[in-house]
Amino acid sequence: MHKIDIELIEMTMDIMKYAINRISISQPEIGVPKSADDLKKLVGETITEKGIGGEVAFNLWKEHLVKANVPVDHPMHLAFVPASPTRAAIMFDLVTSASSIHGAYWMEGAGGIFCENEAMKWLVSLTGLPSGAFGVFTSGGTAANLSAIVTAREYWRSLNSENQFKKGLIITSIGAHSSVKSMAKVIDADVLMVKTEERLESAEVQKVINNLSEEDRTRLFAIVATGGTTNAGIIDDLLGIANICENENIWFHVDAAYGGGALAAKSVRHLFTGIEKADSITIDPHKWLFSPYDCGAVLYKNPELAKQAHSQEGSYLDIFKDEGSNGFNPSDYQIQLTRRVRGLPLWFSLAMHGTNKYEESVERGIELAQIASKLIKNANHLELVREPGLSCVLYRRIGWKPEDYTNWTFENHRKGLALVTPTKWEVDGTYETISRFCFINPDTTEADIEVILDSML
Repeated sequence: MHKIDIELIEMTMDIMKYAINRISISQPEIGVPKSADDLKKLVGETITEKGIGGEVAFNLWKEHLVKANVPVDHPMHLAFVPASPTRAAIMFDLVTSASSIHGAYWMEGAGGIFCENEAMKWLVSLTGLPSGAFGVFTSGGTAANLSAIVTAREYWRSLNSENQFKKGLIITSIGAHSSVKSMAKVIDADVLMVKTEERLESAEVQKVINNLSEEDRTRLFAIVATGGTTNAGIIDDLLGIANICENENIWFHVDAAYGGGALAAKSVRHLFTGIEKADSITIDPHKWLFSPYDCGAVLYKNPELAKQAHSQEGSYLDIFKDEGSNGFNPSDYQIQLTRRVRGLPLWFSLAMHGTNKYEESVERGIELAQIASKLIKNANHLELVREPGLSCVLYRRIGWKPEDYTNWTFENHRKGLALVTPTKWEVDGTYETISRFCFINPDTTEADIEVILDSML
């Protein structure tokens, strides 16, 4: 056996030991970021002509570099929208990488795409979309939103040849995710923002449409509602907006990247009534469906419209369209050609644990938000800003200024206690800096919440 083979085997064993240890720890350390200069001083030059060797590079990672990261699955990582991939999903993410599957076309990736599609059937069933609806896994919510809106625009252009020469217009709310504005910039569309971070009501949407000029009305091709806003977990008036879109012949897209996981929870499923009438939906399994980064999904009521918008042509691709390779080709339904089979870890985790376990885990996130709400209401130094939305809790520390929240966040992070970051919320016409929890990890405990709240005394 060649020396290089022995080294490779030893390196493989070291990495597997690391992975096993990592997924066995329920509460890893919260890493503290360092500057690029500080990291350079710690590790030196890592990319050299002759290489530094796998053992040296791996030790640098374990001793220094990994400690400058914040694990998104830490039970006391309650900032932004964290994640909590199951051990099964993490393990199968290793299998996915090791299997080297090109997930664009059935001809190359039939087995992996089959598994993805089994998981996708479950996602579609959660939404209540009609028969024939389907979707694909993407790199995240931004790619899913972009794929959906490109499909919407191309459909709008197909309705009238004059639309080919118009700049499209989208309506959404200021509570929508930042990717909606970014996506519109990419496709050179205008966005009209309804000025509310609270629930976007159908009456407000209809009023905006009625006030459009005749020309702008012809440019309007999509309305984006949110199924669980990032900041506060608010679900828009999906049914009312869906009815408007149907009456006005406008594409209805629901961005449920964060909140879509709550469709698995019977306690809040009724809040999403109307999502079943959407033309397209974004859901991120790497948020609240316990998959590793990166895994988003875009679902279509009529997948054929997405295929017309995204299917790529090229002589080198013709073989994939041939009858001999018949099967589902994910690249036909979203913006990426080259793609890894991101849905595989979700499939394995669902197959291993069952959907009931997913429902229990999502319900736990909602329960944790209610627990935090009660603790805040009972604390003399704290105030609840609004009732929890799904698993998001907005609250204030009485008497604190914006810099107090910032200093508190960095101090707790430096100590390795928790990562909880401030946000802004409009109160009586003024944006106020407040604190925010987002519960995803079912391993977070009431005691964890109490420790964090007590640190604000």
